[in-house]
Amino acid sequence: MGRSPRHSQGNRRSPLSKIDKPTGASTAAVLAGRREEWTGPVVNPPIWRGSTHLYESEADRIAALAHNEDGHFHYGRRGAPTQWSLAEALTQLEPGAEGTMLYPSGTAALAGALMSVLEPGDVLLVQDNVYEPTRSIASGLLKRWGVEARFFDPADHEAYAAIFDDRTTAVMLETPGSLTMEVPDVPRLAAIAKDKGAAVLIDNTWATGLGFPALEHGCDITITALTKHAGGHSDVMMGAASAGAKYYAKLRHTAQSLGQVVSPDDAALVARGLRTMPLRLRQSTASALKIAHWLKARAEVAHVLCPMVEGSPGHDLWARDFSGGCGLFSFVLAGHTSEQRAAFVDTLELFGIGYSWGGFESLALPFDAARIRSASAWPKPGWREEDHLGIRLAIGLEDADDLIADLDRAFATIKHS
Repeated sequence: MGRSPRHSQGNRRSPLSKIDKPTGASTAAVLAGRREEWTGPVVNPPIWRGSTHLYESEADRIAALAHNEDGHFHYGRRGAPTQWSLAEALTQLEPGAEGTMLYPSGTAALAGALMSVLEPGDVLLVQDNVYEPTRSIASGLLKRWGVEARFFDPADHEAYAAIFDDRTTAVMLETPGSLTMEVPDVPRLAAIAKDKGAAVLIDNTWATGLGFPALEHGCDITITALTKHAGGHSDVMMGAASAGAKYYAKLRHTAQSLGQVVSPDDAALVARGLRTMPLRLRQSTASALKIAHWLKARAEVAHVLCPMVEGSPGHDLWARDFSGGCGLFSFVLAGHTSEQRAAFVDTLELFGIGYSWGGFESLALPFDAARIRSASAWPKPGWREEDHLGIRLAIGLEDADDLIADLDRAFATIKHS
C-alpha cells in the first residue's frame, strides 16, 4: 500500500448491493455496508484509527478536494472505512435514503438534523409528545438561534394544519410518542406538511427503518439513536440521520460544519450490534407482547400503552404502517401514589432503573407525562384523574416468564403497602 488516500476509493459494492431480489431484514443486516475494499479478507471492516490522511503528492491533495463523500480519504473528521461502512449499512437499511450521517449521540443527531433545515426566523412545528431532549432543543438551543417552536397535538389534524404560516420551514415528528406511546398518522401529517412546503423530520428510534420505513411514508429525514437497538449492548453512544437526495447534502454540510464525527472504535461496536439487531428486535418484541397482555389483566394497572397490542390506542395505525416493533412500552397504575410506584420499581430485581433502552437488559423508568406536555392532555380525555402515574418498561432478552415473575413480586409489594 502506498501513502495515497485513494487506496480505498474503488467502486466495488457491498454484498447487499449485488443481490437483485428483496432480502429479509436479517439478511440485509448481515450484508449491508461490507464492501470488499473496506473489509479486505476479513468479515468485518478493521478499525481505522487516524486523524491525518496522507497524500502521495500535492497534486493528489488538490484533486481530492473535489470529492466530499464517503469512500474518499481527506481528513479524520470525515471518517475512514470503519465509519463509512456503518453509514452505508444504515443507508442500505433505510428505503429511499441517499446517505447517512453519524453523530456522537442520538441527541446530537436530532440537533444536527434540525439545524440542517432551519435558519433564524423560521418556525418549527414539534409533536407534543416527542423525546424530552427534542423539546429542549426546540425550546432552548433553537430558540436562542432565532427559531420559533410551536408544539401540536398529533391527533388533532385540523389544529395542526392551522398553525402553519409562511415562516414554517419544518415539522418534527416521533413514532410512537415518547413515554406515552401514541402512534401518529405519519403519512397524513407528512402530506399536510409537504402541501405547506415544510420539511418533515422524524425520530424513528423505536422501530428503526426495519419496522417503519419513514422516508417511504413521507418523511424527509429520519433520525435514530444508535445507542439503542443498533448498539444493543448498553456500551456505546451514537446517533444517525438518513435523508433522501433532496436533503442529504444539507445534512452532510451541517454535520461537517459542526465538526460532528464518531470514533472508529464506537462505529465498530455499533456495526457489530447491527448484524444481530433484527433477531434481538424480534425477541424483545415477542416478550413485550406477552408481558403487555399479562399487565392488561392486572387490577393494579389502569392502562397498558403498547400499540402492538390489539385494541390498544394507535393499534390500527401501527398495523397499517409498521412491519415490526420493539420491547419498549408503558403502563399506567390504577390510582396509586408516587410512593407506591417508587416501591414497585425498587422491588424489581431483573429490571434496572435507568435511562435509555434497546439493550439486552430490561429497564423500568417512572414518568409523569404532564410535566412535558403543552398541547395535549395528560391524563388522557376519558381517563380517571387519579390514573396518571406511568412506568415505562424496556424489555430486554431475559426470559419473559422470569420478567413476569419479577413484576408479580413488585405488585405484591404495593398491594400490601
